[in-house]
Amino acid sequence: MLNPEKVLKKYVPMTETAFYILLSLDEPRHGYGIVKHVEKITKARLLLGSGTVYGTLTKMQKDGMITVFADEERKTVYERTDIGMLILATEINRLKELHENAIKYGGDEDDHQNI
Repeated sequence: MLNPEKVLKKYVPMTETAFYILLSLDEPRHGYGIVKHVEKITKARLLLGSGTVYGTLTKMQKDGMITVFADEERKTVYERTDIGMLILATEINRLKELHENAIKYGGDEDDHQNI
């Protein structure tokens, strides 16, 4: 198993694609289930292609962030590992800090309406 610190340095900050794939594994899902879940929670703003999803899943599995939960009817079902949960929690905390600082230092909402 890889060192969690090395995996953290490799993934944080995360790409939006990796973030949403890992976030979608709040329950075991197969690749197509991940695609549909990301589409739903982003209101179709982010549409993931199967090549992108399976490439990212393969990389995450190699890095110990996810594991195969089950093989069902020719569909591989994935779930997060402890390292995957640590990476996701770290990224969520980073995003919360970004959001808080954007609100605190980003100026008034009214300042940006004419942009």
